[in-house]
Amino acid sequence: METFTGKIWTLGDDIDTDIIIPTEYLALPTVDDMKQYAFSPLRPELAAQIGDGDIIVAGKNFGCGSSREQAPEIIKHLNVRCVIAKSFARIFFRNAINNGLLLIEQPDLYDEVKEGDQIEVVLGEAIRAGGKTYPIHPLPKNLLEILEAGGLVKAMQKRNGLIK
Repeated sequence: METFTGKIWTLGDDIDTDIIIPTEYLALPTVDDMKQYAFSPLRPELAAQIGDGDIIVAGKNFGCGSSREQAPEIIKHLNVRCVIAKSFARIFFRNAINNGLLLIEQPDLYDEVKEGDQIEVVLGEAIRAGGKTYPIHPLPKNLLEILEAGGLVKAMQKRNGLIK
């Protein structure tokens, strides 16, 4: 099983796609141009503070709102390793997987950690934080294949022998 660690950034409940990337920035030419505005309605400084491999930990219903694909793309372009939340909006969950962004549902972690903590994730098994272990469910094999390929398009290209 893959294991990784990261610094966490905490967000609350009902983080919608308009908070992840406000509508007015969707007209920018690329996701890299947009990513500096991630979470700006809530925390304008956050996008600049997130480091490579950091982890977002949130409450319930993360990614609610519109089905804009740019929301998970921007989080991935910030080099966030994964998002752990109590629950995810279903369409956001699938958009994230299709864009190669790992999401993990865990109902208790958010209430017991604080921003800046380091956590360890053992993919498909558990999260370790503050001396406690929080169980997580493994993702189905087909979703893991999409994540490992870097997204749905790359997974289909690999499956069809177009890339290795």
